[in-house]
Amino acid sequence: MEQIFLTNKQARRFILLKQGLIGGYRFSGKRGILEFIKQAGCIQFDPIDICGKNAELVLQARIKEFSKQKLYELLYKERSLIDYYDKNLAIIGVEDWIYFGRIRDYYRNHGRNKVEIDAVADQIKDFIWRNGPVCSKDIDFGQKIDWYWGNSTSLSRVALETMYFRGELIIHHKKGAIKYYDLAENYIPEQVLKAEEPNKDDIEYMKWNVLRRISAVGLLWNKPSDAWLFIRNMKSKERNQVFDELLREDKIIIITVQDIKEKFYCLKSDMGLLQLILSNPVLKRRMEFIAPLDNMIWDRRLIKAIFNYDYKWEIYTPQTERKYGYYVLPVLYGDTFIGRIELVNDRKNKCLQVKNIWLEEGSKPTKKLEENLKSAVNKFADFNGCHTIQYSIVL
Repeated sequence: MEQIFLTNKQARRFILLKQGLIGGYRFSGKRGILEFIKQAGCIQFDPIDICGKNAELVLQARIKEFSKQKLYELLYKERSLIDYYDKNLAIIGVEDWIYFGRIRDYYRNHGRNKVEIDAVADQIKDFIWRNGPVCSKDIDFGQKIDWYWGNSTSLSRVALETMYFRGELIIHHKKGAIKYYDLAENYIPEQVLKAEEPNKDDIEYMKWNVLRRISAVGLLWNKPSDAWLFIRNMKSKERNQVFDELLREDKIIIITVQDIKEKFYCLKSDMGLLQLILSNPVLKRRMEFIAPLDNMIWDRRLIKAIFNYDYKWEIYTPQTERKYGYYVLPVLYGDTFIGRIELVNDRKNKCLQVKNIWLEEGSKPTKKLEENLKSAVNKFADFNGCHTIQYSIVL
């Protein structure tokens, strides 16, 4: 079995180069968005928008000439991308729809409130056929039922969401946090919609998913991790089997990282990237603000081990217990996380508010660092459509 030794610095740079977060921008425009999502498999969607939604934040750090409108068009105009449930709610390439047949089957045959949903499903399809895209407020069955987040959720909302998971509906568009649904058959190409799932059994499905998640991060280890979330039926026994088979099939490479006892794994197809990193190339240093649910930091313990950076998204932490703030982004500079920043988009006044910046121990507030921070903030303001910037702190 092939094994590669990397210094800690080389491991960091490998992950970052794979992610398109160091050196010149590897991804550009709409094509770059599609290329990155194909490499990553998915990017997580989260509706909270303090300074950009999570998926937008992931892309703004990697895509040259990225705009929120470009992502919206790829999702809801051109239909090259689609919202679906992968690692939590996520955005995937429409061509990957075929790999989630077993998820759709599960929701067709199981799940909460199946009887109530089945009873109204045809009515909903007929309503959409006659009226076009709908949100839950457009259909009222006058019934509240038990759902995952409460026992008084409208049947229309529960039914629409379940039919979306079943693959009968897709999200046609969104207005703020409101989702509008339409019939999947109207938008997903027939050859994709009716394709047979390529993975014939659960292990093959898990192998496909593990390769995909490794590609999403760059390096992963064979241990419990948030990077494996929602790979159905994969416990530690199955995960060990999957890694053994992928090694025998020569699809992954064992990576040893300096001063870390655990073994890591990367894709065999990334051998060229590994060889480039082993040559210790000169790479342009960039400063980027990283999304709270960014692919690269799916496994926070791995980031702590390799980058010596401890990040917690404190959005669900009680205010009195927060160390930093409600919505704080990691700050990446070159191959190092140098701190974190709290930014708020004041949409009414088109002003980006810089609430606070916390530098990591060892990151000195030099003039060059200050210049790079201001440049990164200016770029971020443009991304959010802000005309002015208000600093609540002195850099």
